[in-house]
Amino acid sequence: MDTISRENNSYLPVAGVIVGVLALVLAGVALAKISSAKKELGAQIEQQVSKIDDAEGKAASAATAADKANSSVNKLATDTQNAFTSVAQELGNIRGEITKVQESAKAPVKAGKAGSKEPAVAGPDEYVIKAGDTFAKIARAHGTTLADVQAVNPGVDSGKLKVGQKIKLPAKK
Repeated sequence: MDTISRENNSYLPVAGVIVGVLALVLAGVALAKISSAKKELGAQIEQQVSKIDDAEGKAASAATAADKANSSVNKLATDTQNAFTSVAQELGNIRGEITKVQESAKAPVKAGKAGSKEPAVAGPDEYVIKAGDTFAKIARAHGTTLADVQAVNPGVDSGKLKVGQKIKLPAKK
């Protein structure tokens, strides 16, 4: 046997017990420290989870507000388009009416219909045909030539003049 075990037989078991007890005490302290650290860490995790839950709630609220704003913008765009369409239709109607007025201002006044009770009225540089009128008679009566009367009335057949029909007279020179 070796010398340590022979000489100090009584101290070796006692030292082993002391080391074992110290190990148990250290293990208990370590367990207590780990337990308190776990509680501290658990509290911090709870705070972080709470913050994440708050952020999630705010994000959901912001998403709802964004959806509502998007819906409002879409409605405004639709209303604006409808307003522009309505204005465009009204402008088209007005343009049509203006065109009609311009065309009626350009069109010569037509003689009264046969059997009409109202007599035809000649405007400036116009003449209303009477019974027995010819282009030659009208030209002589107004101091112009037959060719000039025919030139300002190219669509009128001088052989088919009707009573009450209006013709143009050439400008006086």
